[in-house]
Amino acid sequence: MSGQKTFSLAELATILGLDFRGDAATQLCGIASLATAGSEQLSFLSNIKFKSSLQTTLAGAVILHPDIAAGFTGNCLLSDNPYLMYARVSALFDPFEKPRSGVHPSAVVVAENIHDSVAIGANCVIESGAEVGEGSVIAAGVVLGRGSRIGKHCYIHANVTIYHGVSIGDECIVHSGVVIGGDGFGFAPGPAGWEKIHQLGGVQIGNRVEIGANSCIDRGAIENTMIGNNVILDDQTMIAHNVIVGDGTAMAGCCQVAGSAVIGKNCTLAGNVGVVGHITITDNVHITARCLVSKSISKSGSYSGSFAMSESTEWRKNAARFSKLDELYRRVAFLEKQLKIKNEGES
Repeated sequence: MSGQKTFSLAELATILGLDFRGDAATQLCGIASLATAGSEQLSFLSNIKFKSSLQTTLAGAVILHPDIAAGFTGNCLLSDNPYLMYARVSALFDPFEKPRSGVHPSAVVVAENIHDSVAIGANCVIESGAEVGEGSVIAAGVVLGRGSRIGKHCYIHANVTIYHGVSIGDECIVHSGVVIGGDGFGFAPGPAGWEKIHQLGGVQIGNRVEIGANSCIDRGAIENTMIGNNVILDDQTMIAHNVIVGDGTAMAGCCQVAGSAVIGKNCTLAGNVGVVGHITITDNVHITARCLVSKSISKSGSYSGSFAMSESTEWRKNAARFSKLDELYRRVAFLEKQLKIKNEGES
């Protein structure tokens, strides 16, 4: 493969700051799973249930926890956190090449505050008053609206639309098809039907945020929609107007967060979680897949649950009763035990 990157085992150990065991000169040119890796590929073991694969792997080297490496005879890099090291080494083998700085002839750039090191691809539109910081890449077909700002060393992939009044911090990645700053879902019923509430706020996104393909983040109705630092949003995530997402929070694919919800720091939302509007979720909350969060959460921890559809009045009654099922079960079990003791005493 043209441009393929190759590192010796010793070079990888130095770059990653790890100890190693085995042949320092072993050449490694990629990453693969334990089951499929060849003699020139690096693998890793982060889940103990796959430990048996170490006996049959053909990998040139494996990233291992020192406790696991004690029983392994092959080349290995030693780490207390193999999965994190896998993440770091993946950057070394990534074949993706950043475009050179410059503006494609087909791009329309009205803005003046564009750093000389920025790369702007074909058919981009950069409107008046927009800013793009040092080292950022604006790939083909991106639209950057009036007065919006992109920080340093960001990568905005092809066909992203960023409306006016959006601020994106440093080192962010925005994948193709994302729309940031579209109008929130605001309408008031009037005599002639729905009347639009014009969305006057913007969107503020922190540093080191990654937004997955085809996701949407709506602008605020009056104040800004806000996404904190180090947030990751998977593909097809929907963030409605005036939502606040705290630092370090992660959402898997197809999550939907309704307007004015506040999500704390370091939370995780698994796939297809729905959060209703105007509620608050505290820090360090972990919500499992397809859960509907219908009320505020004030205590850190893990939460699950969803109900089958029924008429709303019936659903509300069942939802209220569901929270008492454990208590009801314990009461019934206690009564059954007392009845058994009574019957045995009378027999």
